[in-house]
Amino acid sequence: MDVQMAVFHCADGFLKQLMVTKLSQCQYALPLLVPDPFTQQIEFPLWTFRQINKSWKMRNTSNEIISQTQPIYKAETPVVFFFRFGSVSSSKSQLMNSLINEKHNMFFHRNCPGSSRTRVLMDGVVEIAWFCPSGTNDDKFTECVAFCNLHGDAGDHEKQLQILTETASVNVVLLTKLEKSDRHFSKIQNLYKDRNPLIFLFTEDESEINEMREGKFKIGLKGRNQSDVSEELRRAIKDCLSQSSSTFRLEDVSKHSDIRVDEEDDDDCRRGREAAQQMMSLLEKKSLTEIKESFLPHQGKLWHQWSQKNKALHRPRADETEMDISKKHTEMKKIRQQQYESDISKFMKFFINEIQSDTANKNIYFLKWFEILMDEYISADLSAIHNKYDRKWSKVERLKENYDESEKLITEQAELERISEELQAAAFGLQHIMREIGQIYESCSSVKKNKKDLQFHFSSLPSLAAEMMISGFPLELMDGDAAHVPVIWISAVIDQLKQKLGDQRVFVLSVLGLQSSGKSTMLNAMFGLQFAVSAGRCTRGAFMQLVKVSDEKKTDLDFDYILVVDTEGLNALELAGRSTRHHDNELATFVVGLANLTLINIFGENSSEMQDILQIVVQAFMRMKKVRLNPSCVFVHQNVSDVTAVEQTKEGRRRLQEKLDEMTKLAAEEEVYDAEHFSDVIAFDARNDVKYFAHLWEGNPPMAPPNPKKLETQYSNAMMETENKLHNKIENEAIHEVEESDLQRALKMTSEETKTKIY
Repeated sequence: MDVQMAVFHCADGFLKQLMVTKLSQCQYALPLLVPDPFTQQIEFPLWTFRQINKSWKMRNTSNEIISQTQPIYKAETPVVFFFRFGSVSSSKSQLMNSLINEKHNMFFHRNCPGSSRTRVLMDGVVEIAWFCPSGTNDDKFTECVAFCNLHGDAGDHEKQLQILTETASVNVVLLTKLEKSDRHFSKIQNLYKDRNPLIFLFTEDESEINEMREGKFKIGLKGRNQSDVSEELRRAIKDCLSQSSSTFRLEDVSKHSDIRVDEEDDDDCRRGREAAQQMMSLLEKKSLTEIKESFLPHQGKLWHQWSQKNKALHRPRADETEMDISKKHTEMKKIRQQQYESDISKFMKFFINEIQSDTANKNIYFLKWFEILMDEYISADLSAIHNKYDRKWSKVERLKENYDESEKLITEQAELERISEELQAAAFGLQHIMREIGQIYESCSSVKKNKKDLQFHFSSLPSLAAEMMISGFPLELMDGDAAHVPVIWISAVIDQLKQKLGDQRVFVLSVLGLQSSGKSTMLNAMFGLQFAVSAGRCTRGAFMQLVKVSDEKKTDLDFDYILVVDTEGLNALELAGRSTRHHDNELATFVVGLANLTLINIFGENSSEMQDILQIVVQAFMRMKKVRLNPSCVFVHQNVSDVTAVEQTKEGRRRLQEKLDEMTKLAAEEEVYDAEHFSDVIAFDARNDVKYFAHLWEGNPPMAPPNPKKLETQYSNAMMETENKLHNKIENEAIHEVEESDLQRALKMTSEETKTKIY
């Protein structure tokens, strides 16, 4: 914990936020109040909590399960505060762990491996963790509850004690014994007189739970079974919570005097937030479905029409004449002219002006604040649309079960489709704003004129996107709504990257897999990226993110950057009824052709789903062979049970090889290509190019900890092995350079090939 806090104190705001976000994902306690190691001034790192969302399920008065997802800084929950006076024989943190989650240590304690007697930086730190119920009968608590833990003797940390005892719904104090001569007696007496519930845990007492008076309990710990103690303590806390109506909001901690709030103390962070708030005020409380139409006109119907005509241009019919082709070109130019004539909204002008600022740190804070505030803005409406969709879907299912094929079923299905479209229209984020900038650039490039309401030349727009990529933000490579690649825009951004980075060597790595199969999570873990993850936040289209290779690795890998391409899931449920096979073939062809190496992610052991993805992948590799691009692949098989058994993995590799050969024969017929085996299409060795992973989480969220299995089967170990395998593959691959080179040639060729093929 001292090492963790040392890194925390040395880190900038972005690294602190990343650390705390990852700790939260892995169900560890987070620093809430942190004393400065030199001045002892207390800091509340509110900024570090801004990206954390928690989900839980509760039962309402009608016994229906209600799902909730909230940014944790806004969630109103009761809080249980644990602290001790003096030196005690029992571990407070260990007791809290058994109370919240017996399978996982959320709080580090004295009996953990690597623990030491001394604390250098942890003394006086208050940590916080949340219990999130799953809506089942065996939940420890029926509501979301925050637990706070003060490290060290509470008598030496009066400010932390005052803040938390005033805030808490229940206070739990560990003592050896209670005597008037004790230097902390007056503080304990005041807590006892206070109206807030209080639970005494006496480490030298053997007695069972005893209610001294209403809301005041006493429990002995000495020589007692820890399971019994945890059950008594849990019962007492539940009893206290049922009588207390007080709740806690993380944001409210910043109102206390004499503590420093990181957001207010950092000028760049404060200015970034003010700019993001100003931008959000321009939305004028519009509904989610109106935002894109009102503020982003360049990417609406006109862009979709242009994309369709562009695809049709590359798929000529046998009876098509030169006149027909010329007509399509004319129509496309007309659409570009209409795009060009569309006004740039005040919202977009504000965004472009902000990211033109010379202050790099302030820009990153602005972009992060915008994402945070935008998520907050859309969450309530999006949740309401999801609930509406769930209710309608249940109604349609009931009608189907009753074999009711009447007009009522047809009407309800049409309504369900309308809500589904509403759900897609409501999705809004940074990628949509960057897509609008891309279309402004493409329309101006097409007519070769600057827009009258653009305060600077349109040719400077790709530079802004390149700066964002260098700062670590993903950029949309394939539009997830129009299923089209804006080649002019992406090529211009790559040109700008070359100018800004110099003559750098880049390796392109892409990933393909089924929806919600852990692709983004894997890339985030392997490369320290921040692609959006979790169900309901599935990637649409394809995104690219630039990863700088460390100086130590450069000598081994012989390149400077990795361009990581993350894609939407194949067989996406929201595309049902929209020819998923056509869409998936286009997507696979594009990302396989663009990359030097493609990670093919298979989740679980469902052979029918595996067959679908393998056929798509084999066809994509076959097409690349035809246009003289030679990518390679590594298969990652996630969530496979008993991956330690050598016989199991041998059998799995053999089955995968057979399935790939079978799919190759089928694909060869469709592609009119001479191949019997997958190795005829691509250099592939099933022994070395297939990796098996256990699942990252043990059990299901909301309280699932990381997989605790023995070392050789841990997700992180499997990830390290795969990363090493990738390094070995990369060393043998040709290198793309960021210039008018292989990368842009691959971009043009694969986008053309994508538009040409349809199945």
